[in-house]
Amino acid sequence: MFNIRTDLAVEAKELWQETAEKQTQLEGVIARDSEKNGYKITTVEITNEKGEQAIGKPVGTYVTIEIDKLINREDNAFMLGAETVAEVITSMLKLNVGDSVLVVGLGNEAITPDAVGPKTARNTMVTRHLVEKIPEHFGTMRRVSVVQSGVLGTTGIETADFIRAVVDKLRPDAVIVVDALASRKMARICRTVQLADTGIIPGSGVGNSRAAINKETLGVPVLAIGVPTVVDAATLAADLASEAGVHNLEPEDLSKHGTSMIVTPKDIDANVADLGKLLGYGINLALHGEITVEDINMFLS
Repeated sequence: MFNIRTDLAVEAKELWQETAEKQTQLEGVIARDSEKNGYKITTVEITNEKGEQAIGKPVGTYVTIEIDKLINREDNAFMLGAETVAEVITSMLKLNVGDSVLVVGLGNEAITPDAVGPKTARNTMVTRHLVEKIPEHFGTMRRVSVVQSGVLGTTGIETADFIRAVVDKLRPDAVIVVDALASRKMARICRTVQLADTGIIPGSGVGNSRAAINKETLGVPVLAIGVPTVVDAATLAADLASEAGVHNLEPEDLSKHGTSMIVTPKDIDANVADLGKLLGYGINLALHGEITVEDINMFLS
């Protein structure tokens, strides 16, 4: 049977329900819907090993924010979206006053669908040096460091090894990693933000998994933020076939659709730029308390 590829916990739960042909409560998995600032939010909590095995995701909390309002350019959508991302980050990454944070932009900036992490890093306020060197002006801000890890093919360094070395040197109290993900549905591409307290395995969405980046490997809490920017062509073909009433496709049935191909929207450049700004500003609002979008604009200009 063909293995549907997705990085989203909400989609993994949907796949279980479809496979099991039932909509009953899955043992070890709690799902609930809510809304903030007009944005729909789905929270999936995997609470034990049974839920982990059924969903294929580690035990933890996964929050999905649907950001259609931003993509559709609705009034005040950016500010409300950034505030929503910030609220979720604050609730998941419980920081104390004075805690420092390392923000890591994963991915390859030269490949647009993989540039969400680097774009986010560029929109994140770097304050560690200012707090330490000019405390009279910046002493009330949180110490935030930002790095772009690159990818193994361009650096020769495993991403997890690079981040671990930076963490060992800076000793942050928490790490936020941002990366591009893969979805099973085109409808979710660039329209969904997932936040997970379980860390991340870079490259897993496109079948090129690297070493895990999580609390176990880094020694500090890790919050992973991702946006699906691609869908595997065979996965897309299977999903479209299922919608048309064709089920249980075998790999050979999908070969003509290009099992090694990745599909991304034609306006991916604009989408990734918007997403990098949304996530960067959301991180800034979450980490620095009372600042506003206008304050961030001034700081980054």
